[in-house]
Amino acid sequence: MNEKVYKTMRSVGGWSIALGVIVIAVGVIAGVMQIIQGGRLLSSKKDITF
Repeated sequence: MNEKVYKTMRSVGGWSIALGVIVIAVGVIAGVMQIIQGGRLLSSKKDITF
């Protein structure tokens, strides 16, 4: 019985680590994209009129 619980906990821990890595990667990519887009907006600021 204890071995089955141990194997289940091990697989859940592995999936949690994998999901955490994926979430961090997506966050970093989204942050880089935001910085790039902000730079583009700042560089074209003179062309924007209201």
